[in-house]
Amino acid sequence: MRKTALSLLFIILFTNSLLAQKQRTDTYTLLKPDRVFDGQQLHTNWQVLVKGNHIEAAGPASSIQAPADAKTIDLKGMTLMPGMIEGHSHLFLHPYNEVSWNDQVLTESRAERTARAVNHARETLMAGFTSVRDLGTEGAAYDDAGLKQAINKGIILGPRMQVATRAIVATGSYGPKSSVAETTLPQGAEEADGVDGLTRAIRSQIGHGADVIKLYADYRWGANNTAAPTFTLDELKLAVQVAGSSGRFVVVHSSTEEGMRRATLAGVRTIEHGDAGTPTVFKLMKEHNVAFCPTLAAGEAIAMYSGWKKGTDPEPQRLKDKRTTFTQALKAGVTICFGGDVGVFTHGDNARELLLMVDYGMKPIAALQSATAINADVFGLRNLGNVKAGYLADLIAMEGNPVEDIKAVKAVRLVMKDGVIVKE
Repeated sequence: MRKTALSLLFIILFTNSLLAQKQRTDTYTLLKPDRVFDGQQLHTNWQVLVKGNHIEAAGPASSIQAPADAKTIDLKGMTLMPGMIEGHSHLFLHPYNEVSWNDQVLTESRAERTARAVNHARETLMAGFTSVRDLGTEGAAYDDAGLKQAINKGIILGPRMQVATRAIVATGSYGPKSSVAETTLPQGAEEADGVDGLTRAIRSQIGHGADVIKLYADYRWGANNTAAPTFTLDELKLAVQVAGSSGRFVVVHSSTEEGMRRATLAGVRTIEHGDAGTPTVFKLMKEHNVAFCPTLAAGEAIAMYSGWKKGTDPEPQRLKDKRTTFTQALKAGVTICFGGDVGVFTHGDNARELLLMVDYGMKPIAALQSATAINADVFGLRNLGNVKAGYLADLIAMEGNPVEDIKAVKAVRLVMKDGVIVKE
């Protein structure tokens, strides 16, 4: 009798699950905004029909045939566009003016950092960023892989995640550090060197859930704490080869010309920061199809934490130099990814980077392309970053027209992820 009851219960639950799944895949939503940015260009008098978790149709209103029972959402005055893709995030960090990086790594428990990351993931999604590339837990081990699983299982709200887990640094180059030689401190990334060390670290991180492999091609370990290269060209080439055999890309932190040159010749996918980039190295990046993620917002935030008052004080030399390198990258035709290094500044304020990209000389529509179709292409995110039939229904709507005024991206009113409205 007990076995029969359990069998009946299983059948009922299984049937209900199938019915719920069928109901979801058969559900239609018609979105009627004033305009649609499709990841490439802006269109007026367009509508988008969503079926289940994908875009069924997108185009002129006259071409869209919605079923009679479709749910209709009027988005008067709004622009509909793909969910934005944050290209450089640290969900396990919070702003350095709250707690310094060192103290976050040394004094905050993994439980606290995960609790914060849950909130950060929700804030990111609600700001219109339906995907993130999270480039290192900075001492929180492989917890980003667990966070990703919790989001995918529907346990918590958050964006789609590409994770780098621990990231990899050359021995002795990273922090935290102590002047007491015999002190052993937790590290913000995994140390590895040479053929055996790098191969083992890369494969271990992949085994623990890494979607991308991040290396620090240089860091502040030169004379007088200046930035200097860490890994040799051969080590970087090895990393690209080992990661590539599993279908994964290598991304690098690099702020020196030599670090950027080595990373480019090694065949990495993206270079992050690039503070000391030059016309020569940007030309090389263009030739080797290496994309650039400038992280402008982090630089501005750190300057403000040091006392600079934006709009009142003269711009610091470091930010002036950043404007120069960004202009050089644009002129060289380098593919520019959107990514602000959020975590250095507040999660949910990701769009701050878009405003700075435009302020530094990029056209608004090009900045929007970076945050959608370009990031999707560079990061290998299939069926995302565009408003096209067959693509996943990750969509957002905002007040105004961001192509005319990029500040509109700060006024997100609707967020749909995987066909489900999470903010309206």
